[in-house]
Amino acid sequence: MSSEQRVLHTPDPAERENLATFLSRALRLDQAAVVRLRKRGSSLVSAWVATGFETLAVRTITAELGVDDVTVGADTVLAGLRTGHPVDLGYSMDSAWRGALPPMDGFAHVDDVPARALVELAERGADLAREHGGVHGPPASLLDQSVLTVTGADDLEVQVPMRVVFALTAMDFIPHAGEKAEARRIQPTELVRVRATRTWLRLDARYGSVARRLGGGIPLSPS
Repeated sequence: MSSEQRVLHTPDPAERENLATFLSRALRLDQAAVVRLRKRGSSLVSAWVATGFETLAVRTITAELGVDDVTVGADTVLAGLRTGHPVDLGYSMDSAWRGALPPMDGFAHVDDVPARALVELAERGADLAREHGGVHGPPASLLDQSVLTVTGADDLEVQVPMRVVFALTAMDFIPHAGEKAEARRIQPTELVRVRATRTWLRLDARYGSVARRLGGGIPLSPS
C-alpha cells in the first residue's frame, strides 16, 4: 500500500465535522485510539473505533478513501480534518486493530426502543458502577448483565448487555439538549433501532452505531 493512496477526501464541511466529532469522542475514551476506515462503495466511508466496553462504534460519512481498508491513529485523522484539506493518513497501523468487524449486511431489524429508556439504563448503571466499581472501573458482572430484552418478529429475541448501552452513551450518539445526555433532555420520540444477526448485536442511533458479538467479545479473526 503506497503512501499516496492513504488519503481521505471529505470535501463536505458538515461531513468533516461529523467525523471530527466522532473521533474526538473516541479519543476522550482512549487517547491512543486507532480508527479503522473502510470504503463502502464509491462515496461512503465507515469509521470504526473500539470503545473500551468490548463494543465497537461506527460512523459512516460521505467521503472518498484511496484504499479499501486501513487502520490509522485517530489523532492523525482528527488533526488532518481540521485543516480542511484531504487528509494524509500517514503510516498504517493495521496491526493495532485486534478484532473482526461485523458484516456490512444481513442484520435483521428486531425493534425500535426509546432512546430515553437507554439513557436511563446508563444512568442507573453509572450509579451502580460508582458504588461497586474499583480502580479498574465497573465490575465485569455489571457490564455483562443483560439490561434489556428486545423481541421482534418471528419471536426473534436479543439481550442487550450494559456494556453496549454504556458504549452507546459514551460515544454520545443520541441527540439531546444541553451539554450532557441526561434522560430528561432526550425527546420522547427519539428512537434507537436494534438489529441483529445470528452472531452480532447492533444499536443504531441518530449519530452512530455500536456493535458487539453476541455471547462474547470481539473475535480475534480477520473480517
